[in-house]
Amino acid sequence: MNARLRPEDRDDPAAAPSSAHGLRPMLPTDLDAVAQIEAAVYPFPWSRGNFADSLGAQYHALVLTDTQDTVCGYVVAMPGVEELHLLNIALAPATQGQGLSLLMLDAVTLLARADGAHLLWLEVRPSNVHAVRVYERYGFYPIARRRDYYPALDAQGRAAKEDALVMSAQVGDLLQRRGLNPA
Repeated sequence: MNARLRPEDRDDPAAAPSSAHGLRPMLPTDLDAVAQIEAAVYPFPWSRGNFADSLGAQYHALVLTDTQDTVCGYVVAMPGVEELHLLNIALAPATQGQGLSLLMLDAVTLLARADGAHLLWLEVRPSNVHAVRVYERYGFYPIARRRDYYPALDAQGRAAKEDALVMSAQVGDLLQRRGLNPA
């Protein structure tokens, strides 16, 4: 499982997300739209079943919607003991670069606080340089590397593996950094 942002998602953590979008819980009726976005943005996408399983396991699953309730993105996170693992985050190509990943990361941070989690962590492909930068600017820092974690293709198009960069952040630090602490 992995938390991912597309290379084209060059969100600036200082940018203000659009007020024309909102977050709500992911519903089973959203799964086709979510799977469609997933397939459009990743060469090795989760299946519709992976998302259904996440709902069944009662993971935190949110969708980003526009004013017509069209699904534009999603986030899935798995609660643990005093931690929250960001498993997947993505935006439809048409909504990338608008600061919306920050809205979703803020929501995950607030979910972590509500769960009593102290640590938020994720895996990301090191080759996804733009996602790594977004996560670093948001307040995550690299803590480990998982060897041969992701499926990949080599230069000749053969099946290969890519490492995962494990990144983490203290929830309290993210809340303060993003101004999400209650007044």
